Amino acid sequence: MEFNTMSTGVPRMLEGLKVIDMTSIIFGPFCTQILADMGATVIKVETPQGDPMRRSGAYARTYGMGAAHMTLNRGKKSVVLDLKQDRDAEAMRRLIAGSDVFIHNVRGKAIERLGFGYDALTAVKRDLIYVHCTGYGSGGPYADLPAYDDVIQAASGLASLPGKVDGNPVPRYTPSTIVDKVAGLYAAYAVLAAFIHRLRTQEGQFVEVPMFETFTQFLLEEHLAGGTFEPACGPVGYRRQLEPFRQPFRTSDGYLSIVPYGDENWVKVLTLLGDAAFLDDPRVATPALRVENADVLYHRLAELTPAHSTATLQELFVAASIPAMPVRDIATIKDDPHLSATGFFRRTAHPSEGGYHAMQPPVRFGVAMPDPGHAPLLGEHTDEVLAGLNMTERDMPQATPVARSAA
Repeated sequence: MEFNTMSTGVPRMLEGLKVIDMTSIIFGPFCTQILADMGATVIKVETPQGDPMRRSGAYARTYGMGAAHMTLNRGKKSVVLDLKQDRDAEAMRRLIAGSDVFIHNVRGKAIERLGFGYDALTAVKRDLIYVHCTGYGSGGPYADLPAYDDVIQAASGLASLPGKVDGNPVPRYTPSTIVDKVAGLYAAYAVLAAFIHRLRTQEGQFVEVPMFETFTQFLLEEHLAGGTFEPACGPVGYRRQLEPFRQPFRTSDGYLSIVPYGDENWVKVLTLLGDAAFLDDPRVATPALRVENADVLYHRLAELTPAHSTATLQELFVAASIPAMPVRDIATIKDDPHLSATGFFRRTAHPSEGGYHAMQPPVRFGVAMPDPGHAPLLGEHTDEVLAGLNMTERDMPQATPVARSAA
């Protein structure tokens, strides 16, 4: 089936859903970016200083239009409000009253002090979907603690896993904001579920999305392992992922990821590499033993692959339907032939920042979706949005300018 992702004049799937987004950094913005990609109107409410992610990473022309902001906030409208000012707070209440979803990542006590807790806002809009992106779930001893990605990597046990593979006991972070993005995915589906519920019942609701609980569930789906049962029937940790030799395999000119899942594929791999006789080793002589002693197979594979080039091995394994891909430096990912063929990266031009590579939404639907649009300048839509509330920027306190020319 062919997908047309750039059709014009086609209603977007979430057209009509209006989201007031008072989140910052990555967790919440990643959630609302997904909603915006699918057609929701997302109004990003920022402080006069702007979301700190605007200043994260390189920028092309305008300070405050950094690379992370360009990828996390496309297709949104930016409005600057200082909620400590009465008139700005009133504008915010009017915005929320005319919207479907209010999402924020302010800690509970602080949002209550600002007057934007759940009970206060249901008086403004009875059927509001109120989404709190938080570090830890309410009711527990961590509830009021601040949280960032690294902290949750540590608390969830993720940072302990590399040492279980290589024997080095020093905890290490995964070099990705994986917790923020996983929690953002949970938040996106939570918004959609709550919206469907409201369509059926006309009821709004409070939704809490805690980073710690969401990522712990994500991590333990496979890693709870033997600890799933009471009493435990084995150790915690998914054994296949903790095999020391289940890593990219060295070749004569690089590294190749090879995943010979299933006994039939192990037989294929060793036969293709001219070492079928290794299957007579008493440690791996039967299918059951090969499951039990998979580490022996991975170790042997690591001994065989350096005699061959990456391209030779990949061609060999692809022809035999064995999953295999070369290890690519992340700096070269834009050159991937598959991503080029599917149009994943699209070079476009931002009105103020010039040319840039826009990643297209990875999930493709049979219904064509228009271009999601660009990331906004700080406060770019303040006049437009306040005019719709019968308020103008001239009525509001002056925002502290953040954007300035790079020249």
